[in-house]
Amino acid sequence: MTEPSGETAPEAPEDLDQDAVEEDAAEQEAAGREDAAPSSGTAGATEASESVESAGTEAADGTEASKDAAPELSEAQAELAAQRELRARIEARKAEKSGPVESGGKLSGTAADLLAAVRAVEGGSASGGAFYAPAPEPPRAPRPPETTVRPAAPAAPPAPTAGALAGVREVLARGGAPETLAGQVAAALGEQAAEALTEDPWRLLAVTGVRPEQADGFARALLGGACGPDDPRRAVALTVWLLDRAALQGHTALTLDEVAAGLARHEVPDPEKAVETAVSEGAVLVFQEEEPEEAEPEEDAEEGEAAVARDEGPVEPPLLGLDRYALAEESLADGLARLVRTVTAEEWDGGELERAVGGHGLVLHTGGEAARAEPLALAAAARERGLRVLVTVHDAERPGDEERAAGTTVPLAALLSGTAGPGRDEEGALALDLLVVLDAPQLDVETGAMLVEALPDGCRLVLGGDPEVLGSAGPGAVFADALAARVCPRVASRRPDPGPLGELVSGIGVGELNQVEAPGKEVVIVPVRAAGEAVHRTVQLVADSVPRAFGLSPEQTRVITVGHGGSAGTRALNTALKQRLNPGPGRFGGYDPGDRVAYAPAPGRTVTGTVLGADPEGLRLSTGEGEVVVPKERVESALRHGWALTAHQAAGGRWPAVVVVLPGDAAPGLSRPWVYTAFGRAERHLSVVHGVDQALPRSVAEVLAPARTTRLRPLLIGLLATPDEE
Repeated sequence: MTEPSGETAPEAPEDLDQDAVEEDAAEQEAAGREDAAPSSGTAGATEASESVESAGTEAADGTEASKDAAPELSEAQAELAAQRELRARIEARKAEKSGPVESGGKLSGTAADLLAAVRAVEGGSASGGAFYAPAPEPPRAPRPPETTVRPAAPAAPPAPTAGALAGVREVLARGGAPETLAGQVAAALGEQAAEALTEDPWRLLAVTGVRPEQADGFARALLGGACGPDDPRRAVALTVWLLDRAALQGHTALTLDEVAAGLARHEVPDPEKAVETAVSEGAVLVFQEEEPEEAEPEEDAEEGEAAVARDEGPVEPPLLGLDRYALAEESLADGLARLVRTVTAEEWDGGELERAVGGHGLVLHTGGEAARAEPLALAAAARERGLRVLVTVHDAERPGDEERAAGTTVPLAALLSGTAGPGRDEEGALALDLLVVLDAPQLDVETGAMLVEALPDGCRLVLGGDPEVLGSAGPGAVFADALAARVCPRVASRRPDPGPLGELVSGIGVGELNQVEAPGKEVVIVPVRAAGEAVHRTVQLVADSVPRAFGLSPEQTRVITVGHGGSAGTRALNTALKQRLNPGPGRFGGYDPGDRVAYAPAPGRTVTGTVLGADPEGLRLSTGEGEVVVPKERVESALRHGWALTAHQAAGGRWPAVVVVLPGDAAPGLSRPWVYTAFGRAERHLSVVHGVDQALPRSVAEVLAPARTTRLRPLLIGLLATPDEE
């Protein structure tokens, strides 16, 4: 393997005996932070400083308001409003009976007649004048489902009043906290934030980026000697803070022992009592799950036949969780079970995937990049059957131009926001018979719950993806938990990824870093000794070597590194790449037209794009989801230059060329899923700027991603106890 400039690549380093390899906190960047919190139960994880960058807590997906129906909302307002609407729908669905009930079926008399008339008008079989004229107009052809009018987004919540902000600023000033936090405090605590903060200063921990020691200092300044380490208010706030931190690492819950240990580290005198206080006040929820065991045959002494005995599984340790994730996980499990129960099985011709989808409401499909062709072929065949079909992807850049124009493949965020895809019926359900979700490992529980709740009864759902890639940036392990629950068909693709890149990535998936033959320079190793050299060689590859060898522009190349900080993190790399590729004064908040950027509209979701310019509303970007305006107040916290990304930010995307940068200080952040994900983003060419020596093959062979503590798997097993045939 050689670099485009002609240098000879070294042999793949030999494995070493396993050391105490620490998982770098930077792998949690995509959750909206510069560095990550330590993973509960994961030895050696480093605790990094909190950042206020991900202070925006609005949801990733919202419903765009119709220009005719309501005033135009900002992106953030629409996202927040849509999440509230979908959460309300989740609660309503949970209160319904498990069996499907036709909307309006419980109405009678005038109300039923009115509902029938409304549906007749919406379906096109009657006109609006039928409500007033004695005789209806002649019937017309039904309106195609794809033209269903999307409902306008509900009104956004009012912004904090000037009086409320002034009150918060006054309290912050008395406690010695920056008054610039007033907006975030008001958003987190509501209109009565000043009063709430005065009564309980530790509620300052609800603001992203505030650490316990800072909240303690704030409380001492406000309360003086009236507070101490054993203050019940402190115990409750710290318990919630620990669970919030765990969510940034993908956990939807923690064991009671883990929470107690975390409280002890922050000098809470009686951690067990503190947990009891938090539970009794309703700040956190406690769960007791039973782990089901597989049935084992037992020999019947009298008949000599195998009898099956199913014992109750061992009792799992109690779990603590926040209500938002508990609601999302339970709603997701209920929604998946609803789809399984309401689909009418049919005999579909075709391959294994088609036959499985014909007979089941939920099907899981696994495989690498080449395997994506199989669910796409399934979608095409289902359209030929006359079904309403849609394919959704995680990254807005993935759909091809033809698929995007036809509306047959849309980004997931655009589907949930209503800016793309089919319309919704009067109950808010998507007009679909089959939904294929690619990149399913990137689904977090809240997004998954919103998606499933938007599907009508009888809709088939296919979740497809590569189980070897990094998990979702947000909390939960939706795809992995569904696979582990074994409650629906699982179809594994046998289609290998082609070429040297496919061979390399496939080997990494089984723990082997192989040296592959790359006659077309598909894979190149660039050895470096220092971080400064790594940055220099990266810029050289993106700007000169790759374009010269492959005819690719710098815009077609992405740089992937372990974290934002460090000597060769995204900050350092983006600074050097901007200076070379798009130099400028940064007159729009540090950005210039033509800058490549990564925008985080919500924690855990990254949208890549290019700066178009600025206006009084904010910074205008061109992205795969269309033109986006980043409000001025969010530019600093939600926007980064985007020539270089972390692996979590890049997951779900693919580019013609990828440069993976591994300086010496990146070794603690490497794991098999990280390397698999980063190397697998390249379509035609991969350059590895290699400065970690033997840590790279060792991480591939020995370092797995830490397990996430979630509840979805036992919930699914409890709802769908009898596994379907695989």
